[in-house]
This record gives sequence, structure tokens and C-alpha cells, in this order.
Amino acid sequence: LEEIVPRAVPEAGNILKQGYLEKRSRDHGFFGSEWQKRWCVLNRKTFCYYANEKSKQPKGTFSIENYSARLASHLRKDSRRKCCFELVCPGRRTYEFTARSPAEAEDWVDQIQFLLKDLTSLTIPYDEDEEEETYNDVDSSDSLNAASHNTTINQDEPDDGMGEDDIYEVLPGEQPNTR
Repeated sequence: LEEIVPRAVPEAGNILKQGYLEKRSRDHGFFGSEWQKRWCVLNRKTFCYYANEKSKQPKGTFSIENYSARLASHLRKDSRRKCCFELVCPGRRTYEFTARSPAEAEDWVDQIQFLLKDLTSLTIPYDEDEEEETYNDVDSSDSLNAASHNTTINQDEPDDGMGEDDIYEVLPGEQPNTR
């Protein structure tokens, strides 16, 4: 009942990790294979597994929210025990997988844990590649130089007692100070 109804393949842009894993079947029968090769796809909120890479409909899909991922060498007794990991959520089904290598199993666990941490984070991610907006600071030397170049004194006007180096601003309704 916890599983989401199977749906079409997630959009390629949302896929964070994908690849073949062996998934332990829920009902491993006496003669049936306990571990089945599945094409697995992890996107932002769901984990889907398919019969193979070309399948359009998943064999199963579930929300990874509230799950945790961890390496699980106890799942197998053979040489591939260090390639195992599981997805666990209290009160829900546990999913067990075997990767091709211990490094690949660690990568799946790391990717899932990173995604789960991101889902529970209260901070907005910051894109470091994005250029910062720059603002001209009033106290910066560039803006002072620009201001001094724009301030000119008309030499043809009569001397009002202010020196050439005086910088002032006349507000509406005021007369400039004369010394």
C-alpha cells in the first residue's frame, strides 16, 4: 500500500543517478531468484526500478522521503557482501540492493544521503557559479573620481566668495552661502 502507482520514466533532467543494481525480491520463493537485476533511477524525490534500461514502465517506485540509506554487508554471505546497501524507513518496506562494486554501493548511499539532507534542509541552495551583483560603493575611490570629474566650476561667473575646491549642493528654495 505504501508504494506509488508505477508511472512513466522520469524526465532525464531530474535524474540524479541511474544504473544497474541487483534488488532483493520481497517474496523470494524456494526456486525463484532472490536477487534480480534491475535498472534503477534516482531523481529528486523518488527511487524507481525497471526490468531493464529500455523499459517504459517501472516495476516499482517509491518516495525516498524519510528513508535513510546505509551500507549493509549483512545482506549477503558471498564475495559481494561489501557491495550491498539498503534503504530503510520505520514503518515502511526496506529495500535491499547490491551494486557492482563496493565503491559504487558507497556512491549510491552518498547520493541518496545527500539528497535526503537537501530535502530536510531549511536553507536555500546557493549557486556558486552564478555571478554576484556588484554595487558601486559611495566611499569607493572610483565613484569619488567620477563625481569630481562631473563637478566643474564655470570660470566666467562672478566670484561669489567660494573657492574652486569647495563642493556644495544647493537645495531647492535655498541660496548658496557666501562668506
